[in-house]
Amino acid sequence: MFNKSISLQNLNDFGVNNMAGFLGIEFTEIGDGFLRGKMPVTDKTRQPFGILHGGASVVFAETLGSVASFLCLENPEKQKAVGLEINANHIRPISEGWVFGIVKPVHLGKKTHIWEIKIVDSNDKPVCVSRITIMVI
Repeated sequence: MFNKSISLQNLNDFGVNNMAGFLGIEFTEIGDGFLRGKMPVTDKTRQPFGILHGGASVVFAETLGSVASFLCLENPEKQKAVGLEINANHIRPISEGWVFGIVKPVHLGKKTHIWEIKIVDSNDKPVCVSRITIMVI
């Protein structure tokens, strides 16, 4: 399903000078049918009340979904995977540590991909669940 020639290091290098790098998002595992990552809960990702900002969770979810779609492209030199729609339910606040995300496909078509992203804390308790639709252009 995923392009096997792209390594975790390649994925992490992609994010160095953009939003993923700024927030500290790291990819940790490329599996059969899933991609995992983590993001720190720091001043960069917290809202003024001291808990993880919902927007940071959405950035994390979109990063996981978009990169998972990128790994599925038949011709990554000519195709791009871009977010078309995303939703998120914020379930539990977290104020420190790390959040961990896993993305799995719901639908992989020629023009659209749909992914489910689950974000949990270090105790595996749900923090956010999201679904993203990706357009392949």
